Amino acid sequence: MNQLDYGALRQFDHLEFIAKQVVEGFITGLHKSPFHGFSVEFAEHRLYNKGEATKHIDWKLYGRTDKLFVKRFEEETNLRCQIVIDNSSSMQFPVIEKKNSDKNNKITFSVYAAAVLLELFKRQRDAVGLTVFSETVELNTPVKSNALHNKMLFHELQKLILPSDTNKPKKTFAVNALHQIAENIHKRSLVIIFSDMMDSAINPDELFSALGHLRYNKHEVILFHVVEKKHEMNFDYENRPYQFIDMESGDTIKLNPAEVKQTYTEAIARHKKELMLKCAQYKIDFIEAFIDDGFQQVLLPYLMKREKMY
Repeated sequence: MNQLDYGALRQFDHLEFIAKQVVEGFITGLHKSPFHGFSVEFAEHRLYNKGEATKHIDWKLYGRTDKLFVKRFEEETNLRCQIVIDNSSSMQFPVIEKKNSDKNNKITFSVYAAAVLLELFKRQRDAVGLTVFSETVELNTPVKSNALHNKMLFHELQKLILPSDTNKPKKTFAVNALHQIAENIHKRSLVIIFSDMMDSAINPDELFSALGHLRYNKHEVILFHVVEKKHEMNFDYENRPYQFIDMESGDTIKLNPAEVKQTYTEAIARHKKELMLKCAQYKIDFIEAFIDDGFQQVLLPYLMKREKMY
């Protein structure tokens, strides 16, 4: 769970199968960890609250766990969730040249993480929709919980791993996407965003206004800030000249990384601090998601947020 073998994952083209394997492993690990008190079967039970009626207590489950759980009714269990994925060109970093490579990039991590969450939503009978954006909103599905809808979402996620127009630069422009989501979601929902937030450095006020729009409409928001640690965050390159290419504009620059490393890392640190402060201001959960770490960094924050929403 701590490190991801993407070469092994890519041996299977069936994203739903991969997601099931990851969720099974996560649940097994959760039961053995300090977080074993979390129930990942929210759709069926919740903890009994002292003083309430006892007629819905599951006594068989009490016999197995020595804890009092109450059976939940369907209307108590359904969470509405919108998964939002940034599909701009910067999310293709670092570039993967071979399908079965053990390398990983930000969009691949985001797709696998979203698929794993989708599998968990299925088990909990939660309703989910998917939004994909770059310069424009590329996909925006309704929120549903039926099997056919979930199959369609897995199919759409699979297409993001190997996009057909990889040579066409696509800029990050989350503002319109987030405003559109806020306008289209009419019931209180959990909005989960996977993005490197590259456009927040260019138009921070507009972007955080869009995030605030989601919170104004009473939605809960988790922002997974998807980052690559070695090169993108730490600027860890060999001490020799490189040609760097902006993946969204195509602009190039030649330089020795050692000459600008301090300036770059300080700028990245300021950018991250501003993101965290703004998210705290709007009561948005900010989670830094490193692409080479496990899915636990995504699943645990989701479970904690879901627990708080009930």
